[in-house]
Amino acid sequence: MTTGGTSLAALLAACGGNGSNAQPKPTASAAQGTPVSGGTLRIGALGRASAITRDPHGTQANESDYLIISLVYDTLTAPGAAQNTVPRLAASWKADADVKTWRFTLAKGATFHDGTPVTAEDVAWSLRRLRETPAGASRLPGIKADNIKAEGDAVVLTSDYPNADLPLLLRLTTFVLKKDTKEVADAPGTGPFKLEWYRDGNARLVRNDAWHGGKPYLDAIEVKIFESPQAMANALLGGQIDVASNVGAVAARTAASRPDVQVLRRPDDMAMPIVMRTAEGSPFADPKVREALRLAVDRDAMVKQVLSDYGKVANDVLGTGDPAYAKDLPQRARDLAKAKQLLQEAGFDLSKTYQLKTTEDIAGLAESAALFATQVREAGVQIEVVKEDSGTFWDKTWLKGDLYTTYWGTNDSVVFFASKLLTTGAGQNESGWSDAEFDETYKQAVGTLDEATRTQALRKLQEIQHERSGYLLWGMADGIDLAAANVRDLPKLPGYGRVQLERVWLTRA
Repeated sequence: MTTGGTSLAALLAACGGNGSNAQPKPTASAAQGTPVSGGTLRIGALGRASAITRDPHGTQANESDYLIISLVYDTLTAPGAAQNTVPRLAASWKADADVKTWRFTLAKGATFHDGTPVTAEDVAWSLRRLRETPAGASRLPGIKADNIKAEGDAVVLTSDYPNADLPLLLRLTTFVLKKDTKEVADAPGTGPFKLEWYRDGNARLVRNDAWHGGKPYLDAIEVKIFESPQAMANALLGGQIDVASNVGAVAARTAASRPDVQVLRRPDDMAMPIVMRTAEGSPFADPKVREALRLAVDRDAMVKQVLSDYGKVANDVLGTGDPAYAKDLPQRARDLAKAKQLLQEAGFDLSKTYQLKTTEDIAGLAESAALFATQVREAGVQIEVVKEDSGTFWDKTWLKGDLYTTYWGTNDSVVFFASKLLTTGAGQNESGWSDAEFDETYKQAVGTLDEATRTQALRKLQEIQHERSGYLLWGMADGIDLAAANVRDLPKLPGYGRVQLERVWLTRA
């Protein structure tokens, strides 16, 4: 999700076409065959009843909720294959010379599922509603609600500071509702599928023949919620569903020998960092302590044991899929002697046991916490892993805990993470980190049109994060879907790109 892979000139110009560019139609091949319309795709997704949300602008802790919402509602922009940011509900965008004011022109012919045309007023109202949520400041960084306006067939956003990356930052949760919607749960969307029914996290969606991005192939999609990856994998192997989405490495290893099952991998799909609170009063506020824990981890063992080698070692910098990712930063390796020395210099209390809180929201998360606790014990640090249910974790621990796991499925942008997680006061600043040099460097990176200056700033952002942030990113997990043999053209993009199913089709027996 970064302009590192898309020139600034391309971002400032109109990104021609309409939302169909977000997921281009597949090219038929002898192996794949010619796409055909029809059929119902039964897809499983992880979720827990305690974390269900129907609000497109809420926090979607459940994969199942995010999938349903992403099929029913459109965002303004979306991830693409050739470019990191491509049109969706916005057909094009352009910035003023100061790169503060952006004008997003809507796709022609876009309508809600009830046939009502989508207007700029609808979009502006939706963005203002999004901005006023608890996480609104991080979802629309630098954009105040009063600075979101409708002008003709366009929505105009004015940033508090120059931001060349604004189109990229609109890719995730800028879902559009009708203006003045009161009941959001069953509100009509603009997406490629329409909600037919919803029951306890399960849903049936039917094709939106009038979708502005082109007619989807499938007649319908049935989404089934599963509380564990194993249960979902078993349902796939038993023929109860056609796709087990984001099912994890253990299930992939189990299914690898089945000739009737496709194992599809999306590199750089999921980051599962450990968050160390940096704010004063936290046991991990001292940079030396955080460095010690990063040095105490055996990253190769984490990737091998937690991910079953369906992933790769990471280097404590978020945004590993970004073309601008600094691959030449020195790879941090395990060094127990130095870790012990740093803990001693910091005066870290080794007599205490520290809690590491985690959930089982995604495959491998709790397992990573357990292995981390085992590894750092060799440096003298005692860790108790506490598993919390989703509701408790997101309400009580996330953004507040001293030591906890988190996960992110949007790893193609260094700037995305900088804006939402790492700048001072960011709405989703998970570690409570505040670094004046990092803040200033971020503004330099997003506020310039000079490629050389920007490249230098992006590099410095990563150096600072690598050196002293509150994240321990030990590895990157592949996204893994299991699919029946007749499923074709599942998305290969990470993050939001993986839930764009409008070009999926089923072969006929």
